[in-house]
Amino acid sequence: MKTFQLGKDLARLAVLQRSELTSPKLKKIRKLFGRYLFTNFFSKIFINPAEIGDTYYRVMKNELDTFSNYLNKNQNYLSIGSGIGGLEVLIHSYFKGCKFSFIEKNYVSKKVKYGWDEKNLEAYNNINLLDTFLLKNGMDSKDYDIYDYDKDILPLQKFDVITSLYSLDYHYDFSFYIDYLKKVCSEDTLIIFDTIRAEYFYSVFQNVDIIKEDSNTVHKSKRIACKKFK
Repeated sequence: MKTFQLGKDLARLAVLQRSELTSPKLKKIRKLFGRYLFTNFFSKIFINPAEIGDTYYRVMKNELDTFSNYLNKNQNYLSIGSGIGGLEVLIHSYFKGCKFSFIEKNYVSKKVKYGWDEKNLEAYNNINLLDTFLLKNGMDSKDYDIYDYDKDILPLQKFDVITSLYSLDYHYDFSFYIDYLKKVCSEDTLIIFDTIRAEYFYSVFQNVDIIKEDSNTVHKSKRIACKKFK
């Protein structure tokens, strides 16, 4: 696999979730006309799913490379705010025998908010399209479960790895999930996420590794790998 298979609806959702997938031409259109018209009109006409699929694959491969040395085969993953699931598809292809649980919100916020959403209402996903993407790109339905944060009972088994890139503690406060995470973590569970306040988590976890620093985003962030709640 060197690219992701995307239909037009998936390509539009991927671009909404990750602005770096947008071509220079579409970035100009989005800046000129605004996010609403871009999402609901211009992206339907000008977006190129094959091009987005190639770019999305490269971006997700680069993300995986930042922490692939922490991963192993036959692990049980929890993904919080995964987008359309490109990272998980790659983990599935590189590390055989892994299972995935996705916690998602099933709507797209009308307005982008930068910084924390203190009410935990910010969302940019469609659960049906997430399911479609996973199946189109090599995952079997037996390898994953998808949970709607607002409707479903969340899974309570122990997870080996929990990932939340540019979601948990990047768009909303970690405290929304801390009680739940303590229930699904063992002492060996690895939690990988991006945060604008990495130093704070030295008081939350016994082990904190900074594995990536990003100074080019709207909110400068660090990716951290954590173990063992204090």
